[in-house]
Amino acid sequence: MIMKNILILILMMAFLASCKKEESNIEVISRDMTKPGVVSNVKVENLEGAARITYRLPNSENLLYVLARYNINDNRVRETKASYYTDTIMVDGFARSQEYEVTLYAVSRANVMSDPVVVKVTPETPNYVKINSDLEINPDFGGASFFGLNRNRAPIAVHLLVFNEQTKKYDEQEPEYISSDTINVAIRNLPPTPQKVGVYTTDRFGNVSDTVFKTLTPLFETQLDKSKFFVYNMANDTPSDYGWVFQNFFDGRVDGNGWHTGRSSRLISTFGMGTSAIISRFVVWQRPSEYYGYQNTHTFTIWGSNKDNPAETTLPKGSAGGTVAGDWVNMGNFAFPNPPSGLAPNQANAADKEFVAKGVNFTMPRPAQNVKYIRFEVTQTWGGLDYVNAMEITLFGNPL
Repeated sequence: MIMKNILILILMMAFLASCKKEESNIEVISRDMTKPGVVSNVKVENLEGAARITYRLPNSENLLYVLARYNINDNRVRETKASYYTDTIMVDGFARSQEYEVTLYAVSRANVMSDPVVVKVTPETPNYVKINSDLEINPDFGGASFFGLNRNRAPIAVHLLVFNEQTKKYDEQEPEYISSDTINVAIRNLPPTPQKVGVYTTDRFGNVSDTVFKTLTPLFETQLDKSKFFVYNMANDTPSDYGWVFQNFFDGRVDGNGWHTGRSSRLISTFGMGTSAIISRFVVWQRPSEYYGYQNTHTFTIWGSNKDNPAETTLPKGSAGGTVAGDWVNMGNFAFPNPPSGLAPNQANAADKEFVAKGVNFTMPRPAQNVKYIRFEVTQTWGGLDYVNAMEITLFGNPL
């Protein structure tokens, strides 16, 4: 019993010694409370909604970083930091192109701040303001299109509005989040009568642009009648496999069997629409549970013909839109968008998969053409496979 107590005492002493040793290894950043000197020789380069500030660092051995504190709009103060390894700090998020004051502090390792240095910046017009004011708003099939450029690829949200005659208020769609170099969004499902629409843009700092309004008359658009669609077998079309025939691609169901090809170096099938129509847009559904992967469609080409009985021909691979081959014309090359979250396709989250599950809209390039027959050619699957699945396609436009 005595030996057991001695052993316990030895273990407790070892434990306390180890704790004391760990505590002694905790690094204190600094106990030097000396106020650092101020930054000097400050220069400003004004940018879109931002400014790049350069300076000479103070000769303070205890310096850790430079802090910039500034108002970006009427409601928000923003801070940015730059380490002592650099002589430059970026200040961004400004709501307007006007004069702002930026206060710079040198900060020590003991978190002691220098005296303030006030710098005046005058940012150029912010990206979100410039983008919104430059948007082209035009009548489109079944609604209105909003087109513009985002040259700096700034992350923004585009908010589309349409006036509700019953409530006498503007209804807002779900925002379109964009960081690409092109803005191409639309309001849909409006009748071909005068409509009041609007648009405003926001950025990641909470800034909101003015709203631009316009009255326009949408072009007539309707969903094309799938009951008139029929398979039009051609010599170069890819045979179906596993009982998932091409007819399933336009049977009006997204929860049943879809279209599944066999293995082939060319993945293409053809159908007739039973009428001649100008196609304005279309929606494609991928096979569930395998979004962004395997045999699901990634890139594809739509070929069209307005002939009564279009003949087979060898369609050129990698052709540009507008290319004519025999009775067929390349109506557009398309790609399923990457996950909206910005994640890699094989890491898509639940929201990304929900986006694809609703069906993905594609707009036909303008000017649209009259066609009676469609060839759907998959040029690449997400998994790079030599066979393809697709669940359903829905076409919209103006039947003639």
